[in-house]
Order: sequence, then C-alpha cells, then structure tokens
Amino acid sequence: MPKAAYHLINPHKRTTSVVFASPHSGRDYPWSFMRQTVLDAHVIRSSEDAFVDHLFEEASKVGAPFLKAGAPRAFLDLNRSSEELDPALINGARKQSQNPRVASGLGVIPRVVSNGRVIYRNKLPMSEAKRRIENYWRPYHEVLQRILDDAHTLFGEAILIDCHSMPHEAVDVIARSGAPRPDVVLGDRFGAAASSGIVDRVEQAFVNAGLTVSRNAPFAGAYITQHYGRPSRNQHAIQIEIDRAIYMNEQLVRPNNNFKAFRHLMKTVIGEIAQIGRVERSLAAE
Repeated sequence: MPKAAYHLINPHKRTTSVVFASPHSGRDYPWSFMRQTVLDAHVIRSSEDAFVDHLFEEASKVGAPFLKAGAPRAFLDLNRSSEELDPALINGARKQSQNPRVASGLGVIPRVVSNGRVIYRNKLPMSEAKRRIENYWRPYHEVLQRILDDAHTLFGEAILIDCHSMPHEAVDVIARSGAPRPDVVLGDRFGAAASSGIVDRVEQAFVNAGLTVSRNAPFAGAYITQHYGRPSRNQHAIQIEIDRAIYMNEQLVRPNNNFKAFRHLMKTVIGEIAQIGRVERSLAAE
C-alpha cells in the first residue's frame, strides 16, 4: 500500500482564502500494487499528473496551503466519487447507469490508464476497493474539506484551485478547429462551480504569463470541482489543466529542458492567484 494518503504543506501564516490541491500527482507505487498489474513501472505512470506537485509547491510561500495526493491515480482516483465503483473490475459492484467515466474504466478504482490500457490481471474483491477508499480517498477529502472550512473561518470564503495536467493531444480538436491551441484549460463546470469574476482573474494570471487559456473544453471539471464548487456559499472550485508538453517529455515521463523555466513562471502565476483571496480582506480592513 502507498505510505501516505496525502501530504499537506501549510504556509507559515495563511494570508489568502485560496487553497491549492493536486489529486493526481501521487507517485508511490508499492510492490504489493505492482504485483497486481500487467503494466510495467513506466506505463503505469501514464495517467499520472507527473510533476504537477513540483509546479505548485511554491503555494505555501505565498500564504496558501498545498495539498497533494500520496497514492497514485492508477491505484485510486481522488477526482471521482467514492460511489463510482466499476463492476467490470470490482466483484460485487453494482452496474452504474449512465456513468461514462465508470463505463470507460475510469472509476474511483481505475481499470485502465491512458489509451485504455488495462491495469489488472484479475478482478478485485470489494473488500480491496473499500480498503483503498477508507485509507486513501476518505482522508484526502476530509483534510481538503477541513482546509476549505478553515478558509471560510479566516476569510469568509474559500477558493479551491484543483491542479492537473493534460496530454498534449487532448486539445487537438480545438487546434484543428482553427482556434489557438490552449496551454491551459480552466474548468468551472460552465459557471456552476465558481463565480465568473474569480475565474476571470485566474485566467488573467495565466494570460499575464504569456499562456493561452480556454475554458471548459475539453475539460469542464470532474468530481472535485462539482462537489466543492458552491459559489452561493462563497466556496469556489476551479480545475486547472496544463499541457504536459510545455514542461515534460510525455513518453519518458521526465522533465524536459523547459521545466525549470516554466516552474519559475508558475511562481508568478501562483502568487497572482493567491492575491485573489487577499483583495477583499484588505479592502474590508480599511
């Protein structure tokens, strides 16, 4: 089993209502898990948001907490409901009606990694699925909710930035349509998960860094954005997808020559996003 459900990096002092989280950058692949899979140690990482945690680790230096997964996505997908159990993989799981994620093998316990490559030799017992949910899924979401609750207490609002990466080819359809190929896709569930003013400012932070941004296509946000995005309660959730080709070699799963420069660029972006959660507080104090 992976050693930890999550890693939380708290700032010395919280100065913003913004919370950064990376649910898919876990890379602890224990031998007990690798014995269950038909994939090698390289291919199993293909659905991982590799190095996204390194891109956002400066969050704590600008007064925001940063939460990252301990378990890898191939082991457990934190961006799914705990109820999204795949009957094609888990013995005793009920068939999910009209759930395309589960049907495609991308439930809370994934059956496949990228390009539909099957993970397991055999089906898993329900007890194994429940153990993973109890030991990894539940602790991550409990601490995430606590951090957001703390933001409400301190600042009267919470802004969750859910940090992800996307394969370069994921936006090929947009590029073929003649529109500029986005470097970053922001997902706010078409306005249901965050106020437009906050999303505008998150977008501007990336635009100021020279990056091309699109919204909700092809990624509008999954479980985390849907579950935690409650603008009417001053709780906002925005999913960020960054083109992996900018900073890594996708085939080798290694940082590329642009990694250090891009991580430096992201420091400025993170600082501007953190500032969104400060403005209202400073004005209220005057």
